[in-house]
Amino acid sequence: MIVLGLTGSIGMGKSTTAKLFAEAGVPVYDADATVHMIYEGEAVPAIEAAFPGTTADGKVDRQRLSAQVLHDPAAIQRLEQIVHPMLRAHHEKFLADAERSGAAVAVVDIPLLFETGGEKRVDAVLVVSATPEIQRQRILARDNMTDEKLNAILARQLPDAEKRRRADFVVDTSHGLDPVRERIRDILDQAAKIPRRRA
Repeated sequence: MIVLGLTGSIGMGKSTTAKLFAEAGVPVYDADATVHMIYEGEAVPAIEAAFPGTTADGKVDRQRLSAQVLHDPAAIQRLEQIVHPMLRAHHEKFLADAERSGAAVAVVDIPLLFETGGEKRVDAVLVVSATPEIQRQRILARDNMTDEKLNAILARQLPDAEKRRRADFVVDTSHGLDPVRERIRDILDQAAKIPRRRA
């Protein structure tokens, strides 16, 4: 089974691209959805202990947590030490299940793939990209998003040009869904010929 790492900066159309892979019958692991799930379950006690007052009703309150960690690199690191081992366990289970199901290709959708060294754990990297104007427009249309918040998020992400340079495949989402579907078909054809390289 070939594992494709799907990544891209905020607002580039990564979630839509992941959905189109799933639509094409490819098993897709969604790191963000897994974070949501553990923030409503197994991660809650450890996060409350490390960051008191950031949980309510048995769930992590993402806004309170964000307010405590966003501008504090040491706090972000502490949070990652809690969350990453849990995510890794879910990720490994997903791959084992996909392999068992006989899938030829699996996609792991990981926003900070390069930033966390995740490219070593996949066979090829697929970067989702769009023009900077489209990116900004998409993000600022979201609820609770401000220029300041956007700049803080972008500061933690590798620049788009660098991601594209390091990618095996680039998917441009600037021109609607049909070109993306077509690109996915190309990538799936080529994926069958990729040598396995993950650690």
